[in-house]
Amino acid sequence: MNRIIIDVREPSEYASGHVQGAINIPPSELMSGAKALDDVPKDTEIVLYCVSGSRSNVAKNILQNMGFSNLVNGINRQHVESKYQ
Repeated sequence: MNRIIIDVREPSEYASGHVQGAINIPPSELMSGAKALDDVPKDTEIVLYCVSGSRSNVAKNILQNMGFSNLVNGINRQHVESKYQ
């Protein structure tokens, strides 16, 4: 199964540790069009996480508005590592 894990924290937070294989796209970049996802099929499973689930929930809504349909709020790093890796 194709799955993309996106860490929506700020780059400095991402640099301090992240889920292995996760890409870093903060909400501001998502709102600017998320160029990193241009070639990603809209039905790809995308798991989003931050620290508490708040920013990842916002990111989920942004991506839904962009047409992505298979989105999961993974809440935080620990939850994603235990459930999606």
